[in-house]
Amino acid sequence: MKKDDVTRGGAGYESRDMSLRVVGAFLLGLLAATGIVLFLTWLLFTVFAAQQAGRDAPLPSLAAAPHPPEPRLQVDPGKEFKEIRAQEDAILNSYGWVDRNAGVVRIPIDRAIRLLAERGLPVRDQKGATR
Repeated sequence: MKKDDVTRGGAGYESRDMSLRVVGAFLLGLLAATGIVLFLTWLLFTVFAAQQAGRDAPLPSLAAAPHPPEPRLQVDPGKEFKEIRAQEDAILNSYGWVDRNAGVVRIPIDRAIRLLAERGLPVRDQKGATR
């Protein structure tokens, strides 16, 4: 291409080396080939799945059991955690017997903290006896 062609309003590139029709046909062919390959792949996997379903062994008898053997997975871990925390809070915030025969009781933790602050911790004498 000559310099004069560009200044006179020419295309600015070698128009005779490339055809838009050829490029368009190539892209359409590529798109059609991709579609055919995708369809054949889907068909192949469908056939494989049907063949595998016929080969699968029947489920063992344990699969039909209502509950699997121990240890079992938690069904709702969040709910179970809340229930455990509620039980712990009930124990920490209530009065009750730990051992009735030995006379050991439990008291709410807030009350135990107040009593400890009032009375202080036990201290040992020089001789090792606790006061």
